Amino acid sequence: MSEERPTTPIDTIAERWVDTLVDLVPDVAIYIGVPGRTGEYGDLSPAGHERLADATRALVTELETATPQDAVDEVTKADLLAEARLSLEAHDARLHLRDLNVIASPAQEIRETFDLMPTGTEADWATIAERLGNLPGAVAGYVETLRAGIAEGVVPAKRQVREVVEQARRNGRPDGFFTEFTAGAALESGELPESLRSDLARGAQVSAAAYRELADFLETELLPVASEQDAVGRELYALRSRHFLGAEIDLDETYEWGIGELERMIEEQTRVADEVLAGASVEEAVAHLEQDASRKLHGTDALKAWMQQLSDRVVDELGRSHFDIPEPVRALECMIAPTQDGGIYYTGPSDDFSRPGRMWWSVPEGVTEFDTWREKTTVFHEGVPGHHLQIGQAVFNRAQLNTWRRQLAGTSGHAEGWALYAERLMEELGYLDDPADRLGMLDGQRMRAARVVLDIGVHLGKPKPRIHGLEDLPTDGVWDADFALTFMRRNVNMDDAFVRFEVNRYLGWPGQAPSYKVGQRIWEQIRDDAQRREGDAFSFRDFHKHALDLGGVGLDTLRTALAP
Repeated sequence: MSEERPTTPIDTIAERWVDTLVDLVPDVAIYIGVPGRTGEYGDLSPAGHERLADATRALVTELETATPQDAVDEVTKADLLAEARLSLEAHDARLHLRDLNVIASPAQEIRETFDLMPTGTEADWATIAERLGNLPGAVAGYVETLRAGIAEGVVPAKRQVREVVEQARRNGRPDGFFTEFTAGAALESGELPESLRSDLARGAQVSAAAYRELADFLETELLPVASEQDAVGRELYALRSRHFLGAEIDLDETYEWGIGELERMIEEQTRVADEVLAGASVEEAVAHLEQDASRKLHGTDALKAWMQQLSDRVVDELGRSHFDIPEPVRALECMIAPTQDGGIYYTGPSDDFSRPGRMWWSVPEGVTEFDTWREKTTVFHEGVPGHHLQIGQAVFNRAQLNTWRRQLAGTSGHAEGWALYAERLMEELGYLDDPADRLGMLDGQRMRAARVVLDIGVHLGKPKPRIHGLEDLPTDGVWDADFALTFMRRNVNMDDAFVRFEVNRYLGWPGQAPSYKVGQRIWEQIRDDAQRREGDAFSFRDFHKHALDLGGVGLDTLRTALAP
């Protein structure tokens, strides 16, 4: 670990901002694993949003007059100011009044915090019981905000409302998540006191009931007035794109680049398919691999064990060869999520590493078989050298980075762009020499290219594209949800439940999906620029260490920080 850096006034501002967030949004304390009012929820009502906006305005005022003391301060000021200003733009655009989608809105977040709460002591379970008891209030505040949106005509799309109704009903089942979670409450040293078990059971009941009430509200009040349009339009899309990238891009140029990148992925996949099975098309090679019993996993227990074994091996090997992986970062837990919504995601370690980094797989109901050739690159993406190495390294770098930089800074484009960059890096390092595994990686890369085109196309109302390799797709008219689903089915090889979830995600979370491939593009541009500047002196190992030591940043800040 490097020598500890003195705390500067800008570090102090950033630390106070973390304290403010922990106070106003207790979920933040759970997410980063620090003390806070974790038995409570933040105020999700319109008044709560206003308080957070007021605090953000005060932060901007304070930061604007602060003078950086060193290069670390320069990054902190640039990125924290950019994030705060974007947050205020989103607030002024009243996005919180329509904040409902299938993957990343309060409808999911209210429940998801329980996945990260510690359960090792009686006090931990008492905090969980308290939070369960407060959950109905959080739902009520959220409903109040959505009702304010109804009053102002600022509403989400009907498609998102319908899907979230089903999610809420699953969470509201008497035998659903909350009952299962609390019924398993126990300590290694013995049973919990009966009074606490009763509190947990009661909390599970009121939490499930609150989700049923949320589903009823969404179905009877919000759905009838929700928007028929999935597209959000250019102005709002540009705002969300800047939020997810930490950079401003030319959306029309990026759309055309996405088409070209997709065509390149199709061509590369076609070549590799021939390596899998001589003369085979991509579809034929996939069908061949899907019949290969040696590449098949049966059940989520087998999936979890396989992911963990592969992750542990890669951490050990890369830690001895290509990366400096600190001991606390070597622990990564592969988890099956308690939900069945279809997402795959990563959660970082707590600030003291008492909770390790985790990759989660939310397996849709009915999906019981998994193909190792398809999923190998997912472990690299979510684990090492992907998200876990990137985020774990930032958390470990406490001698240089304040808490905000270690735990909360960054953008989707930075993190997801690195993870896609990491997938290609693993190909370069020989971990995807098996053509089947390489085909699986390309399937993921093709999906990410396809959704650049889909996401921008739908939300900006672009004409349907003509794409080499997909000539049979219709080109009349403009993008819509039906064409998006058809388009995605042609560009990925995965269970249809996953495809449907993915498309609904893009429609309800504008600007996020392209951040993966666009972020990869910018990471590769920055590395290529460094290679040209440094010539024979360029070192991949040194470049990666310098970049990862920054922690999470916006992509514009990354360019500036890594420039000579």
